Amino acid sequence: MDIHEYQAKELLSRYHIHIPRGGLAYSPEQAAYRASEIGGDRWVVKAQIHSGARGKAGGIKLCSSDHEIVAAADAMLGAKLVTHQTGAQGKLVSRLYVEEAMDIEREIYLGFVLDRKSERIMIVASSSGGMEIEEIAEAEPDSIIRATVDPGVGMQDFQAREIAFGLGIDNALIGRATQTLMGCYRAFVDYDAAMLEINPLVVTRRGDLVALDAKMSFDENALFRRPHIAEMRDKSQEDPRETYASDRGLSYVGLDGNIGCIINGAGLAMATMDMIKIAGGEPANFLDIGGGASPDRVAKSFRAVLHDKNVETILVNIFAGINRCDWVAEGVIKALKEVGVPVPLVVRLSGTNMEEGRRILAESGENIIVAETLAEAADKAVAAWRSFTAGKAA
Repeated sequence: MDIHEYQAKELLSRYHIHIPRGGLAYSPEQAAYRASEIGGDRWVVKAQIHSGARGKAGGIKLCSSDHEIVAAADAMLGAKLVTHQTGAQGKLVSRLYVEEAMDIEREIYLGFVLDRKSERIMIVASSSGGMEIEEIAEAEPDSIIRATVDPGVGMQDFQAREIAFGLGIDNALIGRATQTLMGCYRAFVDYDAAMLEINPLVVTRRGDLVALDAKMSFDENALFRRPHIAEMRDKSQEDPRETYASDRGLSYVGLDGNIGCIINGAGLAMATMDMIKIAGGEPANFLDIGGGASPDRVAKSFRAVLHDKNVETILVNIFAGINRCDWVAEGVIKALKEVGVPVPLVVRLSGTNMEEGRRILAESGENIIVAETLAEAADKAVAAWRSFTAGKAA
């Protein structure tokens, strides 16, 4: 789960990490009022969306008067900001963050992430801030510092000091840099974060270290014990298909194709999507119904897949171990009768109670295309999709 910049800054400020003074605004007039509360003669108006590269897309504006603030806020609010991370559909701007402008002397990149290979928290830092880490890695790979934290003892002050010295931070700011790094680590652990990024972390001309931007994402499996973090969720920034599915306990990732997939097991789901591609089709989603899929859960899966209006064929591919093919077959029939499936349906069942599942499908009287192997299922799904789209065109 991602949160907005202003929310991440609020969390980090609790760990003595310096952030610019700022305030949230939902209208141009409120944005101007926030600037008057902050004071000074220069402010930054920032669109709050779950995406990086906002500045390149016009989502960050430096202003020096009320008129400029109102104009910038008016242009952003209600618009869809398109960045290379959002895709062509963009993301709706419904709130702004207005903060004081800083006199920047230099910019630093700082990130904390869970490294699956080492199974530890990894700190990634670079003296070249202000760019995305991928750009830094390509343009200045030698500037990147990496360090991992032993989970048995946690991050130590000496590690933070080593990173600070490696970044070339002035001796007078080493203490502040150490405090910032340790604060980030504690916030990462305390909130069950999956990623924490400050980009840029700036050294100001006044000799302070300030988090000018901040981004955090969290382990959704731990949100049950972090209700105050779960409350920060902004569903308007999420793929509505994924939101619909996750609210119903389904593991779903939306894609750009037309063949909807209902599958059990992540490995089988990946293999199925590959086979659809090989057969000449495009998968519309990744949906793993998990183990112990009851008929009700299967019906929910159909609703989630059909929530995507681009779906023109559905492929159900089940290899039953914990699951049972007869349960899945009952769920398919339930979905056909209760949900209504207006597109071709291909079903492949294999494993526990396979014969019973296939019997239920055969005796249902429903228009179901049955396949025995994964390759056959993919081929039949693509053929059914092509036939369906040809019929629509005609």
